[in-house]
Amino acid sequence: MPSPSRWFELRVWLGLIGGLAAMPLALAADEPQQLARGKALFTQTQPACAVCHTLAAAGSEGQVGPVLDELKPDAERVRKVLRAGLGAMPSFADKLSAADIEALAVFVARSTGGAVQPPKAAP
Repeated sequence: MPSPSRWFELRVWLGLIGGLAAMPLALAADEPQQLARGKALFTQTQPACAVCHTLAAAGSEGQVGPVLDELKPDAERVRKVLRAGLGAMPSFADKLSAADIEALAVFVARSTGGAVQPPKAAP
């Protein structure tokens, strides 16, 4: 029979595993609102993403930036570019909240078939 400290260790591990397993369900529950927010931000943020980028889900046909439907960026790539900018694209770190950046990242990734993974923890 395992010692009391071993039982405690097992309970901690099981709790961690259970928490991680539930995380995608929590993300999925909020996703419809997040996608709607992301779409609104894509078309309404100034300057609007839709001015430069083509994205069928947003009804945009921009001619300057990459065609997102072809690029299929994952959510992490979208987060990074929104925060830091890339090439001619400016950073939106001072214009968008962390929640807005997340909504845009999830919307673009979901719309194009890119991977939607949770944001990485800050170092």
